[in-house]
Amino acid sequence: MQGVNFSFDTNRENVTLTISPGELEQELSAEEVHKALCEQGFDEVYLSENAIKTACDKANHLFKTRDSSQQVVEQVGERRHTEVEFRISEDNMSAYAILTAPHGGQLPRAEQIQIMAKNNGIRRGVGIKRIRALLDRVAEAEPGSHVEGEIAKGLPPRDGHSSKQVPLVPNALERVLKPQAKTDKKVDLRNLGEIVCVKAGAEVLRREAPGKGRHGFDVRGNVLPSKIGDWVPLNLGSGTALSDHDENLVVSTIAGMPKYNNMVMQVDDTFICQGVNVGTGHITYEGSVLVNGDVTENMIVKAKGDVTVNGFAESAHIQADGDVIITEGAMGKQSDDHNEYTCTIQAGGSVYLQHGQGLDIICGGNLNVGRQLAHCRVITGGQIVVGQPDNPQGNLFACEISSHGPVIAGTVGAVSGSTLRIDFSMGFNQLQARKDSFEDLLRQIRGNAERHKQKIDNINNRVVPKSLLSKVDEAKEMLKNESNLLTWMESKSVEMAQAKQQYQEAARLIANKKLYSGVSVKLNNRNWRSEREYDRAQVSYDMHQWKYEPLV
Repeated sequence: MQGVNFSFDTNRENVTLTISPGELEQELSAEEVHKALCEQGFDEVYLSENAIKTACDKANHLFKTRDSSQQVVEQVGERRHTEVEFRISEDNMSAYAILTAPHGGQLPRAEQIQIMAKNNGIRRGVGIKRIRALLDRVAEAEPGSHVEGEIAKGLPPRDGHSSKQVPLVPNALERVLKPQAKTDKKVDLRNLGEIVCVKAGAEVLRREAPGKGRHGFDVRGNVLPSKIGDWVPLNLGSGTALSDHDENLVVSTIAGMPKYNNMVMQVDDTFICQGVNVGTGHITYEGSVLVNGDVTENMIVKAKGDVTVNGFAESAHIQADGDVIITEGAMGKQSDDHNEYTCTIQAGGSVYLQHGQGLDIICGGNLNVGRQLAHCRVITGGQIVVGQPDNPQGNLFACEISSHGPVIAGTVGAVSGSTLRIDFSMGFNQLQARKDSFEDLLRQIRGNAERHKQKIDNINNRVVPKSLLSKVDEAKEMLKNESNLLTWMESKSVEMAQAKQQYQEAARLIANKKLYSGVSVKLNNRNWRSEREYDRAQVSYDMHQWKYEPLV
């Protein structure tokens, strides 16, 4: 381009545009000059379009006035290195680096940015890996673009955990679910250990001290102190007391069977007998009952605590406010119309038995069956597991089941195609009814709170006589309490909706070995029935319908 020269300075940092107006043949275009700069390789640095246009305007003016005595010399380009800025969040828990991609210049080293961050008040939590990852992004970015990334993170303080309660003796139900080991790889399913009974004065529970927590810090280097955990008060159940020499130790005051449930340790006065038959008569006891033998036909055992039968129960009635444990199994008969059973088991807590047939079982907790459950009617407030808890491989068939939780077994159904019905409706409908009534009450409270708020707003916009100020203050206090109640109810409404969703997710049938035909599952008007044999499978409730999927 005649009359136009481009050149780097000695350090190749700046680009100078020199225009001789006397040598020009026509007026210059800034776009053509910029294009010529790029074609000659000067675009490796930053080129200022404004500076190029200014130089061209000056040269064109001199060209028009025929003034060839002057030259236009303008710096139109420069090599720009990476620009670094820092930003710290309002809570001082995060720090960010904002890098402007270089134009022909150099990238800083990660260690340099680390030093710069420290000089800008970012003293802790700087991650060298995060800085290097940010530099990698900048290296690929367009020259002049801004790239922002987090380079430092504070550590929030972790408050200490509350004091823990550690039972020093196992529950009877825990004992039967953990058979004693014979060798490193085998267990003896018949050896369930010694029956747990403690003497008066025995240590049954210890409260461990709360944790101290861990201090945190922000990116400016300030220490964020943690809080020591709370001491959770000990709730003493019946038959227990605090130790005389240690306020964190609970001891039994009577000889009996210990049980730890819902953060309360209690020791039930235990009635022990060698069997229940016509010789002993029926047993009704205010504490726990331990039967080291069988419960024979037509006998009745009732207890306010747990009932443990270290033997077999046949056509008997066993009832407990706590857990019922039958180590050998139970058996009864069905009437011709299948509405009555000669062997009934009722428990406020969970039920464990080795095998069961012809039983009517009602329990508020879980039902655990060691080997097989057949021809039974079951209503349970928890889950049903047939087999060892860690790997259920037992048999379940020909039962009428109402469950609030998952039903898990090895073989579900039978080759004969006998009917097995599993209904999850009862617990769901209870949740739904509770939720509906709660929502009705919530709508009423919400409407009342809105009306009361409008009235208070109207009062605030008026001049209130001094004689009524106390009444207004009372009304405002009542509105505040009503608002707090509404906030609590709103949170409970969310919890109930979550509980409903969790119930639907828990409604499932799992067969770890085989699923035969004749098995049906139900949730209200949604049904699923197996019409053939399946290998390992799961039937779950999803998106308001039952879904079958094989287990791999």
